[in-house]
Amino acid sequence: MKIRSKVFPLLAITALALVGCGGNSNTARKGSSPTTGWAYNDPSMGGYEVREAQEQDLGPNLVFIEGGTFQMGQTNDDIYYDWNNVTRRVTIDNFYMDENEVTNVDYREFLFWLRKAYPNYPQVYRNALPDTNVWRRELAFNDPLMKNYLRLPQFNDYPVVGVSWRQANDYCIWRTDRVNELRLIEAGVLKYDPNSQFNTDAYLAGQYEGLVNKNLPSLSSKDGKGTRRVTLEDGILLPQYRLPTEAEWEYAAIALIGNTFDERVVERKTYPWNGHSLRNPDPKNRGDLTANFRRGRGDYKGTAGSANDGYSKPAPVRSFWPNDFNLYDMAGNVNEWVLDVYRPQSSEDVEDFRPFRGNVFTEYLKKEDGTPMVDSLKRLRMDTVKSVNRYNYRKGDNRNIKDGDLGTLLGYENENGSDSVSTTNKMYYPGNNKAKKRPNEGMTSLISDKSRVYKGGSWRDRAYWLIPGTRRYLDENESRDDIGFRCAMESLGDRIPKQTRKK
Repeated sequence: MKIRSKVFPLLAITALALVGCGGNSNTARKGSSPTTGWAYNDPSMGGYEVREAQEQDLGPNLVFIEGGTFQMGQTNDDIYYDWNNVTRRVTIDNFYMDENEVTNVDYREFLFWLRKAYPNYPQVYRNALPDTNVWRRELAFNDPLMKNYLRLPQFNDYPVVGVSWRQANDYCIWRTDRVNELRLIEAGVLKYDPNSQFNTDAYLAGQYEGLVNKNLPSLSSKDGKGTRRVTLEDGILLPQYRLPTEAEWEYAAIALIGNTFDERVVERKTYPWNGHSLRNPDPKNRGDLTANFRRGRGDYKGTAGSANDGYSKPAPVRSFWPNDFNLYDMAGNVNEWVLDVYRPQSSEDVEDFRPFRGNVFTEYLKKEDGTPMVDSLKRLRMDTVKSVNRYNYRKGDNRNIKDGDLGTLLGYENENGSDSVSTTNKMYYPGNNKAKKRPNEGMTSLISDKSRVYKGGSWRDRAYWLIPGTRRYLDENESRDDIGFRCAMESLGDRIPKQTRKK
């Protein structure tokens, strides 16, 4: 079998125009409203500004993933009998995903900017530092990796590890802001301001205090000569980077796009490549392992002189062949965080379109005059939505909806013999962590609303965990030496772009 990766030609990136970005200048739409007859983009008729819909510009290192339907879940034997990912047909929307995991040099850039932007808040920098102590083992000499893996240039292109789920999310927020700030600078709207930390949401809310070069002309001003800041409607700013959902990650990993013909899947997959073997059958690379994983007890890389996968720890990203979506290391090397909260029965509970468990709906806090509230770091303050009277949701925090909330209790009896609802008889209750005498009092499960899914298998794992349908979980504040992450981004609209990746 030859890995059928689709290679698309790279297109030249043109300079950003004042009202557009990248190769897709969002030009003003001509004509008038089909419902009112008033002209678009005409100061004499109110100045309602409308841009033509164009292809979404690609963020750095992203690959376009065309969505579709697939059988999500574990299609192979469940050797652990967890039954925590029963197969179910779902549909995934178009999205973008990083070609490879976030590397050490990428994450050090994040740390560099945090230290530069918040010199008076050293705790911000310290909170983002990976836990390098994850390399330590009680009966192994891993101190050299603990001291050198993150910092030395020899490890620049290795996937960052020791990063918790929360730190990975903070990186995604920071990356969104850096990419959008650069787009506004290249569009001539902003000047680089070393004394101000750009935040996308704060800028859109009018709370940005950095250097402005030249705002966009406002067609709705009274004299037609006014200016305004960039809005989402201008098409310059990109959507936020984020972790992929579990369904998106699994869909992108299995990459059935290379095995379909006229909507028929002509060959199923066990791994991100075709066939059931872990070795490459192509004559040019016959016998080479297709991923970085542990082959057996004590065998992490093979025999000296002809070591097979050749890596006894994480390998540099892109060391192995990509799958049919041109994504590297979707099996092996390091496990990857995904966005979802873990529940054993999520596959039976979630929606069949864009399935996801973990929604916490929030809203911006505002002052009495209606202006947004910002914190000491110039970020908009947010709070969880309280109970609401809506048909589509009733509360803000939905991490435990249908699984451990008041509607799905096991019905444990209280000490007084009654079966009334209490916090100690929830299906997934981690206990009272604040109790000093009896820590975790009332615990009913190790699973909680802070348990996050990770997938993909790693250099420490056997081949079973390379199967995209397998899943495990870890607390969102913890980290390990075999878990990393990559970012994803929404694809706006349903257009399939001509340019599908960007270096």
